[in-house]
Formats: sequence, C-alpha cells, structure tokens
Amino acid sequence: MLDKTQKTKKDFGVFLPVANGGWIVSKNAPTLDGLWQQNLAAAMTADEVGLDFVMSMGKFRGFGGETNHWGVSMESITMMAAIAQATKRVKVWATAHTLLHNPAVIAKMITTIDHISGGRAGLNIVAGAFKEEFSQMGAWDDSMTHDDRYVLAEEWTTIVKRLWAEHSVDFDGRYFHMKDCVSDPKPISRPRPNLICAGMSDRGFQFSVRESDAVFVGGRTAEERRDASRRAKAVAETMGVNIKTYAMCTLIHDDTDAKAQALVKRYAEGTDMAAIISMLSSWGVPPEKLSAAAEQQGPFMTHTAVGSPATCAEKVEEFLTYCELDGLMLIFPDYVEGLKMFGSEILPEFRTVTA
Repeated sequence: MLDKTQKTKKDFGVFLPVANGGWIVSKNAPTLDGLWQQNLAAAMTADEVGLDFVMSMGKFRGFGGETNHWGVSMESITMMAAIAQATKRVKVWATAHTLLHNPAVIAKMITTIDHISGGRAGLNIVAGAFKEEFSQMGAWDDSMTHDDRYVLAEEWTTIVKRLWAEHSVDFDGRYFHMKDCVSDPKPISRPRPNLICAGMSDRGFQFSVRESDAVFVGGRTAEERRDASRRAKAVAETMGVNIKTYAMCTLIHDDTDAKAQALVKRYAEGTDMAAIISMLSSWGVPPEKLSAAAEQQGPFMTHTAVGSPATCAEKVEEFLTYCELDGLMLIFPDYVEGLKMFGSEILPEFRTVTA
C-alpha cells in the first residue's frame, strides 16, 4: 500500500509509442510499430483510466540495428491533433524543434490543437538536436554552438508566447524577425497551453525553468535524477518561479514478481546492441567507450519498475519520493495492457492522496 502521509498530488502521463520499438531496444519485446492505431489505442486508454497527459516526441531518423529502432515514426503535431479529437479529458502535448519549425507556424498549430481539444494542448520544446537527424534534411548548422541554439530557442519561445497573447508582434532578434505578425485565434487554455522542456546542461536548465511549466529530468541513476530535480527547483527559486519536475519510467508487470523478472530477462536476451551503439553514438558517447556504455545501458532506455502490480506501485512511489519528482511519464511494453493495469491497480492509490 502507498504511504498516505504523502501530501501532494502526483501527475501521471504516458509517452506515446510514436516511433517503432518504443523505449525497449529488443527484438523480444512486444511489437510497437510506431503507427497510428497503436498510438490512438494508447491515448484513448490513458484518457479512459484517468491519466493527466499524453505526449509524443518528434523523431525523424532511427538507429538501425536488427530492429531498425525508431526508424518508423509518426509526426508529433499532426498526430496529436487527431489524438485531441479522439480524447476527452487528458492533456495533449506535442513536440516541436526550435531548429526546424517557424515559431509563428507552431503558435498557430498548437492553438489549433488547443481549440480541437477544448483547452488541453501543450507544447514540448526541443532546443537541441542530433546532428545526423537534422543534417539529412539540410537543417544542421555546424557554426552554431550549444549556447547559440539556446539563444535561438529563447527567441523562438518568446515569439510563440507573444503571439498567443498579443494582437500583433514585432520582433527583431538574432535569428528571427517578425513584422506586424498576427496569429488569431488565441488559445483557449489559461493562461496559455502548457510548455514542457527537457534541457539538462546548465544553459538548458536556465532556459527550461524560465520558459516552461515542467521539466523532464534524466540521469543514469536515481541519485542523478534526484539531483537534477533539486537543481531545477533551486534554479526556479532563484528566478522566483514555480516548476514541476517529471521523469520517465518503464513499467514491466505480470501476475507475480517472478514472471515480471522473467519478462525482463527475455527482453534482455533480445537486446539490439547495434541499435543501442548507434543511439549512444548520436548522443555523443566517444567511440572507444561505446561498447562498454551499451552493455551498461542494456535494452531499457529509462528507469524501470518491475514486478506484480503491487510491487510496481511500491517502486513507483519510491522513485517519486526519492527523486523528489512531481510526476512520471509512463512507458509500457504493451501500452493498452499496461495502462489498464496502471489505471485499475496503481492510479487509484495515488488519487486518494489529497493536498
């Protein structure tokens, strides 16, 4: 049972399987094809069981290997517009890349989703990028530094926010220039659609905390995630703003702990090491360290909670509490089955907690 001394409501969302393979890099995991029907089923199930949000990433190139991991994917914003129509309560968060998308176009696209959904839209802002993914379409500028990309992202986000609030926008920045730029109608969300970011560098934290409502924190260990959550909230305090911190968590469950652990073993036996090495290389891991890093990571790309539903509930609470998080974005090997379990066996325990 969960600790009823817990005082604050936690947010739970789902990271939709917008790219094939999801977040388990294994040929033995249940098939996630990255296509519409599986994403629709996952979103509708999340809505039905009472989750707070659904989110999809933006992905334009996969990592190869035997499974062609993330080689097949839906486009985030257009898919989330359809998800908005198909759901009733859950928040609908799409992803845009500041290096790819014009801010005036994105302001209108997210406003459109906001109207379709009745005020449930949100925008996950990605300021960085993987070079190979963007260079394939001529969208990578080698002259831009890491800090340059955040200067661009700050201008981009300022324009989006202003277009959501002002009749006309003039803006003359380093990267963007707007002259009497208008965007009507305005969003119906108040004060505006949710903004979410995931910057982890010092510059990224400054941007994410200042500009967004919630940040996704990462790390190789629970300690690193806890430190990142604390760091985000310390930065927010210096800025005089409030911020929520979320992390990703993969739930692998079965009737018993032993059966769930057997699933983990089976997925590990099918690890697509070539895809993992390609992925880590794109993240900047030096060539001489790739093999060791891939072995250390294994097939699971996020923190995992493994066991029976009761054990998973305990591990979810431990993860939230230890890492000082405000919520989790959930991942499952089988989304519909996993979400139904979470909605019936775990979520009600958290929802009984009152602030």
